[in-house]
Amino acid sequence: MPTILRVKGYRLFFVSFDGSEPMHVHVRLGDLGAKVWMRPIKIAWSEFNPHENAETLRIVRANRELIQEKWNEHFKA
Repeated sequence: MPTILRVKGYRLFFVSFDGSEPMHVHVRLGDLGAKVWMRPIKIAWSEFNPHENAETLRIVRANRELIQEKWNEHFKA
């Protein structure tokens, strides 16, 4: 599960066996997590509260290019 980025306590990462799914990133904050689709950017599922979901989306949007680049490198897209 390669970590892409750590921001404000949030860890963004990929799960290596998820490469057959559309591009997405997993996000952890403590013991809670979420999955965010990249095209378009939206929450797939989440254990976060609304404030944390909003922050998650802000972080993903701000780092969209890096996440997409790392996805393509990791999954050889």
